[in-house]
Amino acid sequence: MVGLRWKVGVELMVEFALGHAWLVPLLPALSFIIIVFLTRPWAKLSSVVSIAAIFSSFLLASSIAYGVFTNPEYIEKPLVYSLRWFGMEGFNVNVGVMIDPTSTMMLFMVTMVATLIQIYSTGYMDGDPQYSTFFAYLSLFAAAMLGLVISSNLLQMFIMWELVGLCSFLLIGFYTFKISAREAAKKAFMTTRVGDFGLLLGLLFLQIKFGTLDLVELAVRVPMFEQFGVSLALLTIIGLLVFIGPIGKSGQFPLHVWLPDAMEGPTPVSALIHAATMVVAGVYLVGRTLFLFTEVPGAMEVVAFIGAFTALFAATIAITQREIKRILAYSTVSQLGYMMLALGVGSLAASMFHLWTTPSLRL
Repeated sequence: MVGLRWKVGVELMVEFALGHAWLVPLLPALSFIIIVFLTRPWAKLSSVVSIAAIFSSFLLASSIAYGVFTNPEYIEKPLVYSLRWFGMEGFNVNVGVMIDPTSTMMLFMVTMVATLIQIYSTGYMDGDPQYSTFFAYLSLFAAAMLGLVISSNLLQMFIMWELVGLCSFLLIGFYTFKISAREAAKKAFMTTRVGDFGLLLGLLFLQIKFGTLDLVELAVRVPMFEQFGVSLALLTIIGLLVFIGPIGKSGQFPLHVWLPDAMEGPTPVSALIHAATMVVAGVYLVGRTLFLFTEVPGAMEVVAFIGAFTALFAATIAITQREIKRILAYSTVSQLGYMMLALGVGSLAASMFHLWTTPSLRL
């Protein structure tokens, strides 16, 4: 009887989580609002609110992972639900959620790592005058990253992508009294903006030529690009423009220069950025749009070449460093290069597997 009740309870939890996956990023977003407007004067209460929110997201993400990986239907066909955000003639944008094995894996990993880092931060930041502010930033960062992961269209993903960049700026430069921290935050922000400009151009081309930024619809239309009046050369340019964004966000050569300096932030920030969140956002975006890159071998070769060169280049620099945090930073850049290399040769599974194992080794 107890076993039956447990099974029914798990099934109900899984069903609820799959139907309310939007709560995963919403909970840390709500904790950010609560800390900023209500609990900011009480440091310990702010940390409790932040940890409770991200741990609840972790429980939901775990339930989603159980539901997806125990049901072949979700592995073969993603679960997508959305509502209309705004629109005009010939242009509609929906806010949606897409749950499939790739997004599920990322949800579980990001919530797990973020939960552990926030718990560690309670001791590391103890006594800091901006204790509550730090946890507010962590909550907003987690909300942005989780929102990026479950996005069903590229415009929604781009908005969350930019919010992740803003949060990284705030966290890297958290110690505002340090000139080096302020300069590192500006360097990270400006360098990633270079990549984001290329990504934005690529998204504009996709919208103009294919009439949608929905990932499911693009996956159907892009292979028929000639029917939409798109040449192979233009599609290659679009692919390369989209890839410039991940080059910046994931620290690929030549936009890798910001990542080692990002270690100027508090140690929990370094763990959050380098373990499983911001730096893998670029890898995740390329994986999400792999249907675009597989249609243009030239762009795939560029992804593979940049990834391979970055892996060797950063590893070589890492062995010359003396400070442990910079060694880890360049090592992370190198591992990201391997992930990009795997995507460049068309292996999403290998890239996601390495993405999954790397945070475990770092932590």
